Amino acid sequence: MQNNILWTRDDYLISTDKKKLDIAFIHSFLKTTIWAEGISFETVRESIENSLCFGLYKKNQSVGFSRFVTDYTTFAYLCDVFISPDFQGQGLGKWLMECCLEHSTLKKLRRIMLVTSDASWLYEKTGYLPVNKENFVWHIVRPHIYKS
Repeated sequence: MQNNILWTRDDYLISTDKKKLDIAFIHSFLKTTIWAEGISFETVRESIENSLCFGLYKKNQSVGFSRFVTDYTTFAYLCDVFISPDFQGQGLGKWLMECCLEHSTLKKLRRIMLVTSDASWLYEKTGYLPVNKENFVWHIVRPHIYKS
């Protein structure tokens, strides 16, 4: 695994140090989203433990997050990206995505994927392209799994 990496801009910091992550903050945001509604604290904790994570902070306050499910060698799946509503509209989401893609692990991967229904504009700005090829991407999706 990689050493912890930091990026700074004005009063903001992005870090890959999982010890800095406020899991309660992350859980409180994710459990209200379309993609993770009802997710348990334990599931969030485990997902963080098993992923490459990026926390975004203003001074010591958590304001954003993203994580990559990855084998650290060939593939990563970007998920759980968010900026706290009080901090949106300042370019922090784009900066977070740019920093993520500067990470040495992610720079060497053959494929990075994500699924989004409401933020394609953000990902396009940092180089992601839509997959519009019939029968190329397949999935099993269980949108209500955390509600049961």
